[in-house]
Amino acid sequence: MAFSSPLQMVLVLILAFCSTWGSLAYERPKPRETLSVPLADDADGLTPQQVHVSIVGSEKIRVTWITEDDTESKVEYGTSSGQHPFSAAGSSSTYSFLLYRSGHIHDVVIGPLNPNTVYYYRCSSNPTREFSLKTPPANLPINFAVIGDLGQTGWTESTLRHLSGWSHDMLLLPGDLSYADYIQQSWDSFGRLVEPLASSRPWMVTQGNHEIEKFPFIRSFKAYNARWRMPYDVSSSDSNLYYSFDVAGGAVHVLMLGSYADFGPGSSQYNWLQSDLGKIDRARTPWVVALIHAPWYNSNEDHQGEGEKMRQAMEEFLHGARVDIVFAGHVHAYERFTRVYDKKKDDCAPVHITIGDGGNKEGLAKDYIDPQPDISLFREASFGHGRLEVRNGTHALWTWHRNDDDEAVVADQVWLTSLASNPACKTKN
Repeated sequence: MAFSSPLQMVLVLILAFCSTWGSLAYERPKPRETLSVPLADDADGLTPQQVHVSIVGSEKIRVTWITEDDTESKVEYGTSSGQHPFSAAGSSSTYSFLLYRSGHIHDVVIGPLNPNTVYYYRCSSNPTREFSLKTPPANLPINFAVIGDLGQTGWTESTLRHLSGWSHDMLLLPGDLSYADYIQQSWDSFGRLVEPLASSRPWMVTQGNHEIEKFPFIRSFKAYNARWRMPYDVSSSDSNLYYSFDVAGGAVHVLMLGSYADFGPGSSQYNWLQSDLGKIDRARTPWVVALIHAPWYNSNEDHQGEGEKMRQAMEEFLHGARVDIVFAGHVHAYERFTRVYDKKKDDCAPVHITIGDGGNKEGLAKDYIDPQPDISLFREASFGHGRLEVRNGTHALWTWHRNDDDEAVVADQVWLTSLASNPACKTKN
């Protein structure tokens, strides 16, 4: 580059320095208060609450909600507000944990639905609350919101507000939803907090360590499995803790893996993953994305090595299938790695991204290993969220937005090229 004057050269160098090292001078935010969202004052025992939706195959949507009292598990829906000519029935269940007994958890699958269409619906024939949802598109492009370790704090509220202003098609969450641990009432509060977004776009989640109910002689996922049923059976999985699904007409295949389910050789998850990856036709499916909770690559001092056993068990499968991106949570910070396999840069391996910064109650993981490893390209301990815009079969735009004084500020952005379009990375499928 030629400079017209010494002053121009100095200004360019200053801007470059700020762009590269600005995050070092950024004053990281402090944790915010934990929120507790009560039932609305005008609600009664039959009022639908904690409504959220998820996809079931390519044409159907699961609607889940809770009522305090027992009532019909029915969803009425249509494409015009106030008009619900279609209906579907389902089932309800309850669960108990220690002295807690849940409300009635309703599960209804509606469809077939048209793609990229807004539907208006109401639950249990309740006339006081009408919801709307938008189905994912049948083809590319498609926009994914990605947030991990969400929790229910003031920062969670900020993250959700930022996402509500962006036209996304689906939300992906790599574990640690409510931070309830074994406090069941926190699941109710979380469901009410996320309802405005989770009732309007499919939320596809996998479990984190805070989904585990740990109590003397107890280790379970009772609340998570009861409240957040995912379409595991559609992908031939035998557990709600790991599954896969296709979107955009099969152009994107998403793997939701279980960091806290058995993943060793011979386990159900191990065998299922091998089978699932073997079914992918990369000519039809140019993008494959995986979600885990405990990251396989991490230069933060927190949670060092906690994903290593899973990496050793499963990384070879993902590399052989040319998975494009692996999202993780757990570490309360953001970090993006280059394409990496077996701890070394590999142009035919996934990009690993840790995004455990949604708004958890424990605060940020501020301490990093120094010096920064060569495979780590960007890292910052701030709350935020990610946006994956899959534009076509070859290119996707990844952006990480930092929550900067309640404003969503672009702090990291990169164009990604699908491995299926790289002749050097062809698979046998």
